[in-house]
Amino acid sequence: MSPWEIGRFALLGLLANKIRTALTMLGVLIGVGAVILLVAVGNGSSKSVQASIENLGTNLITVSHTAGGGRFGAAGRGSDLKDLTLDDAKALADPAQAPHVKSAAPVQSTSASVVYAAQSTTVNSVVGTTPDWFPTTNHQIARGVALSAADVDNARKVVVLGSTTVENAFGPEDPIDKQVLISGIPFRVVGVLATKGGGAQDTDDTVVMPVSTLRASLAGYGSLSQIAVQATSAADTDEAQAEITAVLNSRHKITSSAQTDYRIVNQESLLSANDETNRTFTVLLGAVAAISLLVGGIGITNIMLVTVAERTREIGIRKAIGAPRGAILGQFLAESTLLSVIGGALGVAAGLCAARFTVVGIEPVVVPSSVVAAFGVSVALGLFFGGYPAARAAALRPIEALRHE
Repeated sequence: MSPWEIGRFALLGLLANKIRTALTMLGVLIGVGAVILLVAVGNGSSKSVQASIENLGTNLITVSHTAGGGRFGAAGRGSDLKDLTLDDAKALADPAQAPHVKSAAPVQSTSASVVYAAQSTTVNSVVGTTPDWFPTTNHQIARGVALSAADVDNARKVVVLGSTTVENAFGPEDPIDKQVLISGIPFRVVGVLATKGGGAQDTDDTVVMPVSTLRASLAGYGSLSQIAVQATSAADTDEAQAEITAVLNSRHKITSSAQTDYRIVNQESLLSANDETNRTFTVLLGAVAAISLLVGGIGITNIMLVTVAERTREIGIRKAIGAPRGAILGQFLAESTLLSVIGGALGVAAGLCAARFTVVGIEPVVVPSSVVAAFGVSVALGLFFGGYPAARAAALRPIEALRHE
């Protein structure tokens, strides 16, 4: 019996019960499509976070205040923890002390409500800083102007808004020179940040004001949340980080690592941590989806066993007139393989179509290897799970098969 005839008989066998065949293929389709889509979502999430980090610049270094300050913090040494101060930021920007640091900007942040014309929105990222913050963090001005040194020196009530904040508070109206209430205090809008996008958190939903104004009006005079530092180049990041450590250790009188009251993070370490985390996340998503593909394979075994039981007399007749064992085995293997191949192909199409839509705010990015792997596994499952029913059909004795009711 030629392969063409085996394939034709297998196709006719599947078409004999269209609904059952369609439902079996649906199980494989869902499994393959789920693998492709979930891996694409995991990869898209990784790309989004990576783009958000890279938007800040690969030579950005962030110095954060260690949690646990105060009398009872950090395992009994809370009284030794010193705040990050404006003077620390100025020292880091001093080329004599840190020659590989291009700029440094203090950052103190809080959250507040923004009200304009009875339209209220809550902004979780209200940033108090200096003019150096804009080039240091790679933020551009789309409209209006940035903060000035005079704004900081005189604690002026002026703000630069992110594009999302503008959309939420002003809609299509131009916000420049308009007055907004932030936590009930009037501020004048002097600029709008260019859209950056990326990441799970909307980085464009922000308000930027002079750090002196934030401290006097909204957040108080505690420790800075962080100091944003820009190295002279990406290649100089390690040297800049060493200089930051030396300057802060000297200013905070730190003589051992156990006394450290700050934390330094550079973009390269963030990118590496993000890659590792998202790789694990993507593998887990793919593994969860693969379970449904396995269930589809078990469904093939179930249906093929039912098919063999229903066609026992047919098998007996074919064997009685001389059909070899290999022809029977090949026909049922061909049927199970066709189920997985067609179901897998439809699953690939479904997964690729679903990946064209945004999922929970994430733009899926298809991984070609996941498409090949999902389809390949579906075909392998057809062969594997169809093997037992096919072998059982081929092993039937003609006399027993002809007696079957």
